[in-house]
Amino acid sequence: MSESIGPAGEVPVAGGLPVAEEAVEAARTLGFDAAQVRHSELVPVLQRASELYYQQDAPELSDAEYDRLMRELVAIEAAFPALVTPDSPTQRVGAAPTGTFGEVVHRRPMLSLGNVFDEDELRAFDARVRRGLGLPAAPEPANELRYVAELKIDGLAISLRYEKGRFVQGATRGDGSTGEDVTANLRTISVLPDRLREAATCEVRGEVYMPKAEFARINAEREEAGLPTYANPRNSGAGSLRQQDSRITAARRLSSWSYQLIEDGADGRPTTAGQSDALARLEALGFPVNPNRAEGVDIDGVIAFLHEWREKRHDLPYETDGMVVKVDRVDQQERLGMVSRAPRWAIAYKFPPEQVETVLEDIVPYVGRTGTLTPVAYLRAAKVAGSTVARATLHNLDEVRRKDLRIGDWVVLQKAGDVIPEVVRSIPERRTGAEHEFEMPAACPVCGTAIVRDEGAVRHYCPNTTCPARLAQEFAHFAGRGGMDIEGAGWAVLEQLLARGLVKTRGDFYRLTVDDLAALDRFGRKSAENLMAAIEKSRRRPLARVLNALGIPQVGESTAIDLASWIASRWPSESMDPGEWILLVARELRGVTADELQEIPGIGAVVAGAIAAYFTNPETAGILGDLVAAGILPVPPAGRVASASGAAGPLAGKTVVVTGTLAGWDRAAAEEAVRAAGGKAAGSVSKNTSYVVAGEGAGSKLAKATELGVPVLDEEGFRKLLAGEPE
Repeated sequence: MSESIGPAGEVPVAGGLPVAEEAVEAARTLGFDAAQVRHSELVPVLQRASELYYQQDAPELSDAEYDRLMRELVAIEAAFPALVTPDSPTQRVGAAPTGTFGEVVHRRPMLSLGNVFDEDELRAFDARVRRGLGLPAAPEPANELRYVAELKIDGLAISLRYEKGRFVQGATRGDGSTGEDVTANLRTISVLPDRLREAATCEVRGEVYMPKAEFARINAEREEAGLPTYANPRNSGAGSLRQQDSRITAARRLSSWSYQLIEDGADGRPTTAGQSDALARLEALGFPVNPNRAEGVDIDGVIAFLHEWREKRHDLPYETDGMVVKVDRVDQQERLGMVSRAPRWAIAYKFPPEQVETVLEDIVPYVGRTGTLTPVAYLRAAKVAGSTVARATLHNLDEVRRKDLRIGDWVVLQKAGDVIPEVVRSIPERRTGAEHEFEMPAACPVCGTAIVRDEGAVRHYCPNTTCPARLAQEFAHFAGRGGMDIEGAGWAVLEQLLARGLVKTRGDFYRLTVDDLAALDRFGRKSAENLMAAIEKSRRRPLARVLNALGIPQVGESTAIDLASWIASRWPSESMDPGEWILLVARELRGVTADELQEIPGIGAVVAGAIAAYFTNPETAGILGDLVAAGILPVPPAGRVASASGAAGPLAGKTVVVTGTLAGWDRAAAEEAVRAAGGKAAGSVSKNTSYVVAGEGAGSKLAKATELGVPVLDEEGFRKLLAGEPE
């Protein structure tokens, strides 16, 4: 995966991320076995971070922490290329579409960019570009290597499709190959033209963002209404663009900058010779193009642009977290090509976070869903990057020790990525002697159970599975998105249910009555009936969602899907009572070893060990038995049935759209059955669609299928197709 080392001592590796050779050498010293274990730890953490950032607009890791972990993963894969897998975060862009919107397959991939963080790394990028083009190392005017430097907008990447001058489709980046169809919402953004100034057919890419003033307005309204405020403009803008009701999007007053034009002339070649020409063409067509850019500059000009905007950016009406540097000429871009998920001819520079000094007044351990104790810094309130910060997570005791943090210390505080508060380091020279070290408590601060530390790990945790703090977090995860998805069962409702003793187990959600709910604060009869309906609806969820809802350590949504498919392939459920199926699965999994679980694609040693430990825990049988007794009927994925041709499933290479209401499946379960049979579940009908499965109430998608001549199946035909029966 790596290339030859250049003069700057850096190696372009997986994902297009440059990484220092020292980091690669450090990874090699681990040895293959230790590197494999660390790789299996990093992959799920980065996958979850990507899902939270791109799909839920709710980042859990700071940009800086994500970049640090990604670079560590890149170094490991550079040292041990055998560890690289197609689903590694280094090989992916963003995250897969959520399924809430229809899918749009990008005609050209929407790639990510490698990141650099200082001027030396920018010059190393310039050196790599020169080597790739066969140019002298020293910049010379005759070399004709020029860059375009543009501000990096902290928003959501979009793609806009125009045909003969009319806007016809808009999508998010998604996983880089497939995005979400947000056409209706993009039409509400006034700066984006619905008709171009000429009848051009093209694709335009850019960034949608929420202006700072609009972010402040919305938060002021939410605060006045007693609602929680939003964390930052980036997540607020992304969430606004992905609303099901486009009227909500319109009310958020989003804006956009355009920065890439894909338009071919009659000869099949791009209509513009370079990035600077493309920006001019975009402006001529009527698109908003950021005027704050530098064109036709060498690397010294790029760095001058960087110096200019490092401070001026705070005066802009929108958030920018860096700049993007691109080789200007298209022919040079084509010669340089790509490396993994990123182009060799472009790089993103991240501005260093703004830092302030404040006092670390206390460190308080917080008990999370899995019992892990996370130390949280309580700080003397300080304004940083535009907002007041009083708390920041310190992650674990080892991190506290590594940064030499003591209660009473003066510390350096920043917002990583200008978003998430982070204590960078202590300031030992300001100590008075009154400071003291933090120690993890010997007993859980909530339930009093003796704290356990994982041998050889950094984790301290409360082993009491009935600890009130654990239960509250576990139940919130169980009822939340990606789990049982009980709409309306938010934190405020959950706190009341726990405080009143109405919910003591997961199954108790399904034993609630309308009268129980109507007695809650700020609940009327209608609200109680709506929540009760959501609870009833959640009884039938795909097995993967149920597994994710259980909160198995190391298991997120993607791993839960892999595990559910593997379970279905071993223990077919067609002849079983659905109410007993999950108990059979639990009983069988108690005998499965971690080695067997590692045979599942995407599951490494650490994750396999966590799954095996969960199902051998005696308490797990009680949890699952409680859910069965409460009437949970998980919908198993269809097993992969080999087709007559020996393909990996009867729908291998096929694209299926499910529309309308089916009697035997909800939409998520039907689409999961398509994937389990080797096919692709799409959200919109096109000439590339293989089948449309039409249930009751099928509307425009059925009409589109008829218009295009796409085969339409009823529910019985769908079952036969999944079973591999001849058409």
